Amino acid sequence: MFRRSGSECVAAFAIDEVRVLRKVAGEVVDLLTDGFDRGDPVVDRLFPDIYPDLPEDSAEFRQYTEGELKTGKIDQAGAILAALPDDGPGEVRLDAETAEAWLRAINDARLAMGTRLDIAADTDLGDELDDAVLHDPASSRVFQLSVYAYLGYLQESLLNSLPEID
Repeated sequence: MFRRSGSECVAAFAIDEVRVLRKVAGEVVDLLTDGFDRGDPVVDRLFPDIYPDLPEDSAEFRQYTEGELKTGKIDQAGAILAALPDDGPGEVRLDAETAEAWLRAINDARLAMGTRLDIAADTDLGDELDDAVLHDPASSRVFQLSVYAYLGYLQESLLNSLPEID
């Protein structure tokens, strides 16, 4: 997937990968703009309470930081959308700053998907996917788990291709 080329991280994406990444990044943007709801478990996962035992202090902290955090997350998802080819397969070249934005956006997408799919830290994704395939191979859950796994692979590939920091 991603490889280092000089100071850039480079990857070639097939049309289906471009479509999936555009959809995932677009859904993150939609969640943070039109669908932003503090009662949504995904929003709570992306913006956890800084002081879980002190709700008033958490609310005050959120009042001063949440807007900037939302903007940052939207910009990071936008970095994915901006770098991907518009209408087909193609190569993506990321400088270090854009690669880091991609990493954060992929992480946000995985947190959102993991919350929706009820994936815990100790979940064996392979077993979860195998069970879903055995139960109903054409289900949306199989597709969503596959996308979740793909995003993990993409994230690891990008992380491994980043230039080492001195």
